[in-house]
Parts: sequence; structure tokens; C-alpha cells
Amino acid sequence: MNLPLFKKLVEAHGVSGFEDQVRDIVREEMKGMGDLRTDWMGNLICHRKGKGKKKLMIAAHMDEIGFLVKHIDDKGFIRPQAIGGWDARQMASQRVLVHTKKGPLPGILTLSSKPKHLLTPEEANKGPQFDNYFIDLGMSAEDVKKKVQIGDMVTMNRGLQHTGDLLTCKAMDDRVAVYVMIEAMRMAKSNEVDVYGVATVQEEIGLRGAAAAGSAIAPDLVVAIDITLANDIPGIPEQDHITKLGEGAAIKIMDSSLICHPKMVSHFKSLAEKNKIKHQIEVLPLGGTDAGGVQRLHGGIPAFTLSVPTRYVHTVNETVHGDDVDNAVKLLAKYIEDAHNGDYSY
Repeated sequence: MNLPLFKKLVEAHGVSGFEDQVRDIVREEMKGMGDLRTDWMGNLICHRKGKGKKKLMIAAHMDEIGFLVKHIDDKGFIRPQAIGGWDARQMASQRVLVHTKKGPLPGILTLSSKPKHLLTPEEANKGPQFDNYFIDLGMSAEDVKKKVQIGDMVTMNRGLQHTGDLLTCKAMDDRVAVYVMIEAMRMAKSNEVDVYGVATVQEEIGLRGAAAAGSAIAPDLVVAIDITLANDIPGIPEQDHITKLGEGAAIKIMDSSLICHPKMVSHFKSLAEKNKIKHQIEVLPLGGTDAGGVQRLHGGIPAFTLSVPTRYVHTVNETVHGDDVDNAVKLLAKYIEDAHNGDYSY
């Protein structure tokens, strides 16, 4: 694993619509891999020409869930606007960064609630509500309003941690996939098809960047790279595990945004088996990926998602197994080399 690049990506900050910092990293890493351009939505597109007529779009989204500054009250406390699918139960007592024009300011994200010592039993049993959260910058109202503007980005203040054999950080969703795309394009020895590696924007609020890029590229096939649930933890029945850490890259059958093209699924399975790449099969009841935003364009495009199993999704402790990441890189690289052999006609 290219740990320095991995660390740089997952620790970078960029909520939907504000992916600039991540895009700069990706642009630097993909120099020399193909022709680079950025579209009007902010998608970074790397076009590596092939020998054939087919176009393969690979999509991995740069944005993370986070917040924007919605309101600053007369005491200098900030009310956040959620960007992406936060679970209010997972937000309490976190450290955040408010990204201003002059740089990030550290803050505390916490509930507008009494301390535990003062709660009645009824209050203690009530679940947290998003509207009760606020951010404390530890400054006077005058200083906060001087430095912070409505619409400033807010992200979680967490770095990469080695947790035993695992890797934990904010924004594994979906920087781990951006890493997989970059490293697979680096690893692939050849490509008969034209490859468009697209670091997409605004996935967390509706697969928007991928749909725009797919409309412009008009690919013959699309592969999204994303995380998926690894619910292999206490309290969850085995039938709901979806995937397990350490069991390999996940070959998706379906999620709520798409049913993957069956012949693409078979193609990825055969490549994994032929090359002895550890893999598992994924059926995800809810959730979507960029492939779902592209497959219905231009009369229909064969679409597939390759997933990296991840525990504690949409929290600050998103956790992956390094071997699963490496296997996803290997499998995607093999597909880039072999995509021209795919016959996905019905």
C-alpha cells in the first residue's frame, strides 16, 4: 500500500461542492497518466487513450459528508447545516474544523443539552436531534462573525489511525476509492479501451458530479469505486453483515441506486478467480454509488460497482482492512487491461 498517498487523501478536507483540496492532491498524483481536465462542476477527468473504440469511465467521488455554517448567534455559537447523510447519534462531542478564507479554525461540535448530572430520566432516554447541535469556537461573537461567513465548510477533525490490522479515519467514504482508482490506473500495464478516470464531486448529495461527467463522456461502460457496509460486528445478525473486513474486495450485485450489469459482474468474478484475487459478493439493500448516476444516461450504459468493505460508515471512525484495499486495486487494474474483452450485449 502507498500509505503516504492514502493518508494524504483520507485526511484531506472537502464536503460536497467544496472538493478543492482533494482535487489538488488527485491532480498532482495523476499527472502523466493521461490528459487532465476539470469540468464546470469540478470533476477531475484523466483520459488515457487506448487502441480500441470503447470508452470506460471509472468514477470515485472526492466529497465527504460534513457541514456548512448556517447561522451564527449573538453569543458566537454556530448552527450547522448537514451535507450528506449524518446520523445524529454519531455526532456528539466531536472536534471539527471550520474552514474560513484565512484558514481552518478548531471547534467543538456538541449538543445543546444539560450535562448528564442534570437530566431527568425522560430527557436521558430521548435520542439526539440534529437541530440541537451547535459549534463552539471558543471566541467572542464579534471575533466569530469577523472570521466566519455563512456557507463556510465544516469538517471533522480526525487523522488516520492504525487500529490493529485496520486503518481508521474520517472520509474513507470515498477517499479510499479515489486511492484505488489512482493506484489501479498506475498499476495497469495496458488498456485497449479509452480510460476516463474521474474523481467526481457531490456524490453524497445525489450522485450529481458523476451524472454530469457521464453525460459529457458518454462512456460505453462505467465502473464506480466506493465503500460498502461491513457490519461484521457484535449485535448485527450474520445475514445483515453485507461484507466482512479482510475477506477481499466486494463485487456488488445491487444497491438501491442500481442493479449491476450481470455480465459485468461475471467479468469481474472471472478476473478475480483467474488472478487469485481475494473477493466477496455484496448485496446492499440501501445506498447508492456513482454507477447509479451514470447507467441511465444515453439510452442505458452497462454499469458496475467495485466496493471496499468499511465498518462504521458515515462516522468519524470509518475503518477498512489494508488487504481489501490492495485487492480492489489489483482487481480494477486487471479489469482495465481486460475491459475490451467484455461482451455485455443481451
